Order: sequence, then structure tokens, then C-alpha cells
Amino acid sequence: MAWYALLVAAVAVERVAELVVARRNERWSRARRAIVAGDGHYPAMVALHVGLLVGCPLEVWLGGRPFVPVLGWPMLAVLVGAQGLRWWCIGTLGPRWNTRVIVVPGLPLVARGPYRLLRHPNYVAVVAEGLALPLVHTAWVTAAAFTVLNAAVLTVRIRCENQALAAADAPVPA
Repeated sequence: MAWYALLVAAVAVERVAELVVARRNERWSRARRAIVAGDGHYPAMVALHVGLLVGCPLEVWLGGRPFVPVLGWPMLAVLVGAQGLRWWCIGTLGPRWNTRVIVVPGLPLVARGPYRLLRHPNYVAVVAEGLALPLVHTAWVTAAAFTVLNAAVLTVRIRCENQALAAADAPVPA
């Protein structure tokens, strides 16, 4: 159990690193008259991700969930892959990446890196991580709850992001 708590803590540290990058990128975007959208769903998204990080070790501890190698090792590989995909997205978007929906008007959509294959690859990483992190140690209730709630949040988030991208791409009236 101790190694699993360290794994979850490492993911939490990674989240803090994301927030540091996001804050720096937000300053860059706002200096370029960014459009900020989706502040209404952002607290729910943050709470959901905190809930994942708390729920994983809590369920393992309270539920006595065992480590099952045939499930745990593949899920650890998925988790590592999800982290790699997330940082590939962050690197590809550069200063345009953020945890919030912030779009700089006039910039073209990014069509390289993982974005040449998918419109929202970062959300693929989120979905994979939300399943894999709990299932590394058979925390199936946390995996199921996060997946259902995350689907609801991502439905709102992706709609909001697509609308913000479309608005930023529209011609500015003279």
C-alpha cells in the first residue's frame, strides 16, 4: 500500500507542476488579449481531480483492495502512457496549453504532435489516467465514479472549449 500512496503522491506532484505551467501560460495568453471561458465548470473539474487523488488510496485502505498483478501492471503502463501523452500535449501547445479554457484570438489551431491525430488528445490522457490510476490497485469504485463524473464534466468542457476556439477564430469586426 505504501508504494501505491507514493504513486498517487507522484501524480499529485505532477498536477502541481501542471498548475505552475498553466499559470505561466495564462499570463502569456492574457498579455495577448485571451478569451477566457468555462470558469463555471472549472471548480467542478478541480474537485473531481482532487477526489480522484484522495479516493484512490482511501478506497485501497478502507476497502482492503489488493494489488492484482494481472490488472495492476498493465494499468501502471497505461498510467505512464497517459502522463507521456499529457506532457506531449503540453509541449506541443507550448504557452497556449492551460488547465482553464483560454484562447488567444487569431492564432490558428495547432495541427501537429498529437493534435494532428485528435482534436482533444489531452482529454484522452485524462480519461486513461482516471481509469488506470485507481485500477493499479483495484480501486474499482473510484475508477467507476471518476469515469462517470468525468464524462459529465468533459461533455461541458469540450463544448465550452470548442465554442471558445470557434469564437477566437471568427473575424474581428472593424
